[in-house]
Amino acid sequence: MANRVARLGIDVGGTNTDAVVMVGDVVLASAKRLTTPDVSQGVINVVGAVLSQAGLDAAELGQVMIGTTQFINAFVQRKHLEPVAAVRITLPKADGIPPFVGWPSDLVDVVGEQSYLVGGGSFYDGREYAPLDVAGLEAAARDLRARKIRSVAVIANFAPVRPDIERRAAEVLLKHLPDADITLSSEVGGLGLIDRENAALINASLRQLSRTVVSSLTEAFQTLGVKAPIYLSQNDGTLISTDYATRFPILTCSAGPTNSIRGAAFLTGLQDAIVIDVGGTTSDFGFLVRGFPRETVTAHLIGGVRTNFRMPDVLSIALGGGTLVRFDGDTLRLGPESVGYQLGERALIFGGRELTTTDIAVRAGTANIGEPKLVRSIEERTVATVLDAIHRGIEDTIDRLKTNSKPVPVILVGGGHILISRPLRGVSTVHRPQHAEVANAVGAAISLVSGRVDKIFDFTALGRDAALAGAKQEAREAAVAAGAAADTVEIVDIVELPLTHMRTGAVHLKVRAVGQLAATKAA
Repeated sequence: MANRVARLGIDVGGTNTDAVVMVGDVVLASAKRLTTPDVSQGVINVVGAVLSQAGLDAAELGQVMIGTTQFINAFVQRKHLEPVAAVRITLPKADGIPPFVGWPSDLVDVVGEQSYLVGGGSFYDGREYAPLDVAGLEAAARDLRARKIRSVAVIANFAPVRPDIERRAAEVLLKHLPDADITLSSEVGGLGLIDRENAALINASLRQLSRTVVSSLTEAFQTLGVKAPIYLSQNDGTLISTDYATRFPILTCSAGPTNSIRGAAFLTGLQDAIVIDVGGTTSDFGFLVRGFPRETVTAHLIGGVRTNFRMPDVLSIALGGGTLVRFDGDTLRLGPESVGYQLGERALIFGGRELTTTDIAVRAGTANIGEPKLVRSIEERTVATVLDAIHRGIEDTIDRLKTNSKPVPVILVGGGHILISRPLRGVSTVHRPQHAEVANAVGAAISLVSGRVDKIFDFTALGRDAALAGAKQEAREAAVAAGAAADTVEIVDIVELPLTHMRTGAVHLKVRAVGQLAATKAA
């Protein structure tokens, strides 16, 4: 390995934990192991396997990149969440809809619905319409201390334009509640107040879990003897440090599908396509646009809660390699239940008693895993019925994702892509690249670093060219501050949204810049 720097990419999914070792653009080795209830043990298992294949020692790794679904799974399943409180700085405005409106009742039972409305805030152009209510914040801090609530989300009107208002409020709260764990909405969401507030509350509820998970992962790598710096993938396919991920776990909630889309682009060389990542429990469909996942432009639901922070535009269906196949008379019921990481114990081909889609694929001859003789008794009519349902579900979801009727290329990745064995309606070409089963880990290993701007600019006062130039420069500086090598940073996305309901030339600008990790470039 002299003069070569190896990168380790890992994706921790609900069923499998995948890993690859890459040097430059070459995949040296890949491995897939079942995810364990203790995430760290699954990571130790797969890293040991992939390093053995690559013929490397753990100390030879230069960087480690991880994608994980642990945080989104915890929120969806209502597990390991902290009670949270919302401190909204908006009075005398924005009090018509209280915090936690629209949250599922089972979620409110777990995190509570404690909230405080205090004075302060700004207009879209940054002018304050009311002074910060320090006394109200002090009273809220005293009440939080009495209720023993530590996780707090601070939200102000148009906070991305005036983040200093939230920072001042946090300083006041910390004077009276020094052990508070505070999330500022300006750091996690867009301009819309309610959706940004929800994103901040979700993040606050996950902060303690993020410390536990990141600590567990760090200890796993210490056990393995890995000394390389560790980064986590975030929702847009770029990297953040473990410290940043601990503070903002919500930014990693959709890292799995994003990594699969980025990995699919890398493995095929395609820049525009639909990527289908068939896992053990779900199939995730995403649009690849210029080498990056297409992002949502509307509100996004996480565990039933509406948010507006950046997420890939992904559709998911309950279909994977572990999906249970059941019949009620002649009526087929395909999922949504899945055996998940217990596939190796419960599927027929492994000596179990549950009929899964993987059993069907093996019986059809499209997969060669487990013991095929254990599924020979499945009737061909049953196999055909299940395969019809699988392909019909895939085709229907492709139609939902497409913006027109023109056939598009499709890239199949994920360990469950063996389920798709027929031509697909509305598809021009189907690509199954080498290492497709670990595309998510490849996507983690090739991740870049990003910087963003999400603000309102007055084109009348500044001029369009000057406003765009300023936003681009801010995005480049944000990428460099996040760890990108300055000479590799480029602008990859610009969105202009004129605010026509206002009498000024206000335009909402979203600019994204990406660059190569400085440490990788140096190596």
